[in-house]
Amino acid sequence: MAEQIMIVDDEPGVRALLRDALSIAEFEVIEAKDGMSALTLLRSNKPALMVIDINMPLMDGFELVERLRSTNNLTPVLMLTAREDKNDIARGLKIGADDYVVKPFGIEELVLRIRAILRRSYKSTTTPALLSCGPITINDDQHSVTFNGEGVELSPTEYRLLQVLMEKKGRVLSKKQLLDQVWGITFESESTVTDTYISYLRKKFHRDGFEGIKTVRGVGFQIQEPK
Repeated sequence: MAEQIMIVDDEPGVRALLRDALSIAEFEVIEAKDGMSALTLLRSNKPALMVIDINMPLMDGFELVERLRSTNNLTPVLMLTAREDKNDIARGLKIGADDYVVKPFGIEELVLRIRAILRRSYKSTTTPALLSCGPITINDDQHSVTFNGEGVELSPTEYRLLQVLMEKKGRVLSKKQLLDQVWGITFESESTVTDTYISYLRKKFHRDGFEGIKTVRGVGFQIQEPK
């Protein structure tokens, strides 16, 4: 059965372009012209992913994502931005978006990014079911994370990044390796998305004396057991 993608954009031309491209890529597509329409559609649909434009009237993309996350709706989100404004991008990632694409975008890149988000949203069959590092435990069978036994809510991207770090506990992983394994970006990229998501993980897990997510300058990142 085809995975369902919801497109949320106020421009009919953009929706038509995305609908055609995603249909060719064998996704089922549903459309909303604004944030309120999207919320209404979500009452009767459970898309695998949402493509949300930032600049929309009445309710912009940021407000829509904030509403979704405030109700514990963790549907993966790819945001579309009309300009490569680092503040827009950082805000989108901070409130719970999983990735972004800048307009005008290449259809092939968009589809690759969607597939990468979907891959990291699903359980891996090659990852050990239980991973631990100090106070952090991942139970992949239940898709849950705990810190000293208390549950921690993570977005699909935060979960996958933590999972990759813990799979290679003690090893330093380069930004290139993380972009490949977490975001599916196999080409050279100047993206700062890795640094952004590392900071999110630290905000959630660097507490009660644990500071195990390390930066190795000029190389990458690692997670270490407490000494």
